[in-house]
Amino acid sequence: MTSNTLQFDTQHEDMIHDAQLDYYGKRLVTCSSDGSIRIFEVNNQQQKFVEALKSHTGPVWQVSWAHPKFGSVLASCSYDGTALIWKETGSGFAVIHKHDKHQASVNAIAWASHELGPVLLCGSSDGKISLVSFTETGTWEVQMIRSAHATGVNAVSWAPVIAADTQTNLVKQFATGGCDNNVKVWAYSEETKMYDVVQTLSGHSDWVRDVAFAPNTGLPRTYLASCSQDKNVYIWTRDAQSGSLDWKQQALSEPFPDVVWRVSWSLSGNVLAVSCGDNRVTLWKENVKGEWECISEANESGQKA
Repeated sequence: MTSNTLQFDTQHEDMIHDAQLDYYGKRLVTCSSDGSIRIFEVNNQQQKFVEALKSHTGPVWQVSWAHPKFGSVLASCSYDGTALIWKETGSGFAVIHKHDKHQASVNAIAWASHELGPVLLCGSSDGKISLVSFTETGTWEVQMIRSAHATGVNAVSWAPVIAADTQTNLVKQFATGGCDNNVKVWAYSEETKMYDVVQTLSGHSDWVRDVAFAPNTGLPRTYLASCSQDKNVYIWTRDAQSGSLDWKQQALSEPFPDVVWRVSWSLSGNVLAVSCGDNRVTLWKENVKGEWECISEANESGQKA
């Protein structure tokens, strides 16, 4: 198996914090401490600069493409305490909504699955999470959830909308990771019309830097990955067949050599990428014994280590 690496200068003037391909893999968006967002077209090992977006007044931490059924829509979040939603028009991308209800840096964003509608989940250093929704009446609504993680929220991730144990009801769940060293799983209550904590997963001994639900692989099991300042990556699993709400914790390996910043699942949901502070990315896969093995490793230049 061979893979080609496309490497180019983004022209950012400071550290790049996030890079995301759109649904079709044809556009790449990057964001940086220089306060800008840059969009590129990528095709056949070539890239073409499209546009720079500069409406934030601080470092931009994350960017996220919405599902194309909502048009060419992009979200970004920043140290300036805002999350911006952008939409492409004839003259380029323009801000269509500014979410400014947080009192501190907005550190993480994630669009819900398109089946749930245009809903953006945000996590902030003020300890709150928020859900920004575009309603059928053409207005934006914001639901604030206070005291999600008392000392700050670093990461958010939506659960697969189709659960392992049901093919009928849509699942409305997400996970958050915070500076309290905890991972929390939230579920929507039809009674209260709010998201409530259904499980607090304790295991990390330092700030949780990222959380990521795996896509539904068709197996009766839900996978959630978390990584931390404590140099550990944990895989949390819940078996639907057992009927238990408890999550089992499994360490990916011995502690990594540096802080682990990001975890990301493949589209098939069976390979986990781990990004570590030593500038290496490792790929992990579960074997038939239920153990996680490192199947590939790459350095900062994209070459296999």
